[in-house]
Amino acid sequence: MFGKRFDLSARGWGRVILFSGLGTLVCILAALAIDSFSFETGTWRWGTAPWNNVIIPLVVAPPFFVYLLGKLRELAIAHHELSIVASTDVLTSCLNRRAFTAMVDAYLERVVGAETKREGALLIIDVDHFKNVNDSFGHECGDEALKIIAQTIKGVVREIDLVGRMGGEEFSVFMPGTDSSRTRAVAERIRVAISTVEFYPTEARCDLSVSVGGATLDHEDTFSELFRRADRRLYAAKQKGRNRVEIHNAPPDGVRALHVVH
Repeated sequence: MFGKRFDLSARGWGRVILFSGLGTLVCILAALAIDSFSFETGTWRWGTAPWNNVIIPLVVAPPFFVYLLGKLRELAIAHHELSIVASTDVLTSCLNRRAFTAMVDAYLERVVGAETKREGALLIIDVDHFKNVNDSFGHECGDEALKIIAQTIKGVVREIDLVGRMGGEEFSVFMPGTDSSRTRAVAERIRVAISTVEFYPTEARCDLSVSVGGATLDHEDTFSELFRRADRRLYAAKQKGRNRVEIHNAPPDGVRALHVVH
């Protein structure tokens, strides 16, 4: 509770206030020490006007520290905003492809070799016949459709799941700690939710649908391997008529070990 009210992060005013106070205190103590120490005799004594060593730093130091630390806070805010812009797709506010790939790779590297079972899944979601939306209603309406689809996907998945726009009308979702049954269930919920979206580029409703390909995490998957398997399932979903889900499940550990022995 205290941390929320008194933000001590680099972007919070709490740090500015705290360090301004500490800096002022240091200035007061330094002024008192310098004024009270006699370099001739090597002894300590009160100066002729000790209160000046308190009053002057109190007048001068706080504005100086507030100004300096305030500028550092502004730089921290600007850096944070730039990092968000660099990792976020401007249109949909999802992670962009580079950031999404880096974050999934980082997760896979962190859990590689872990003794616990590695669970997770990757979904690739492609909007069906999206070119028809752009051709019929214009790219502005197409952009609006992508925003709606992105928000619909985010509304289905968990907060810890990563949602990225891989380019064009293709999105991807990485779900750590998810098994095969939940992977299919989430993919189906995404498909159904998008098929029921109310999208009216004109007075008439425009139906939207997606094809979803997915793959569950294998023991030593990299992002590219996981993505490749999910992409193959997406292709299969489109070949079978679109507006459907196809999931590739990694073999259980026992089955994998049997294949290795043979």
